[in-house]
Amino acid sequence: MSDDCLIRLKNVSASLGSSVIVRDLNLCVRRGEVTALVGGSGSGKTTVLRLMLRLGQPTKGTVYAFGRPLQSYGDGKPALELSRVGVLFQQGALFSALSVFDNVALPLRELKTLPEDMIGALVMRKLQLVEIDAASAGKMPAELSGGMVKRVALARALAHNPELLFLDEPTAGLDPGRAHAFVRLIDSLRRELHLTVVMATHDVDTLIALADRVGVLADQRLVAVGPLWDVAEHPHPFVQHFFLGHRQRCEKQAIRDFRDRLAQAPAAHVGD
Repeated sequence: MSDDCLIRLKNVSASLGSSVIVRDLNLCVRRGEVTALVGGSGSGKTTVLRLMLRLGQPTKGTVYAFGRPLQSYGDGKPALELSRVGVLFQQGALFSALSVFDNVALPLRELKTLPEDMIGALVMRKLQLVEIDAASAGKMPAELSGGMVKRVALARALAHNPELLFLDEPTAGLDPGRAHAFVRLIDSLRRELHLTVVMATHDVDTLIALADRVGVLADQRLVAVGPLWDVAEHPHPFVQHFFLGHRQRCEKQAIRDFRDRLAQAPAAHVGD
């Protein structure tokens, strides 16, 4: 298995009772990339995320994480070390009885290895990263706007300095302005912190702004996997409908990505 795959699904199927949700999935989440999953309601996006996090078990096939099958971690043991994985849940999932500070501090306190003064410094650093001011640290979730809830939840997901970040519908519930600002923040942080990201989304704007590779779930399968501009041309009816009116934007993003790669490539020497 390639070392570039932080997560790999190999011939993975999942069912709920007698109903098949997904079947025979093969997918590599490459180190340093944003891999996005798209699909209609009930297509299995969240199920696939749960399988990657070992919150569910495949009925067939193997899920690998950091080069090891998840089953090899053993019952009762965390499949993915807290220090390597962060999760942003769809609605933020902040604890309503805890302040902003305590929500972000919770995963650090759960380690039971850090002194409180260090936890405090780390929490304030994470809040600064997501552009939450220090004066808001004592607020309760009910006092926050939807955009602030997402930012605090992102700070909590980043508390352990993970290398792999899971995003479940990161812009759900946000108005277009707040969604755009949050996507820009995610893009900035993933570059600054060298994150690998797995994202489930139904939002084309988020997809175009963030995704390096896209997997499309339809008919219980991954019907297309690849760069956004290639996937957008796939003939499957769901893909054609999903990207209707957006293909030119996907092509423009492909051109920008190509220019970025050229700009980052080492300069060629005369005679090479």
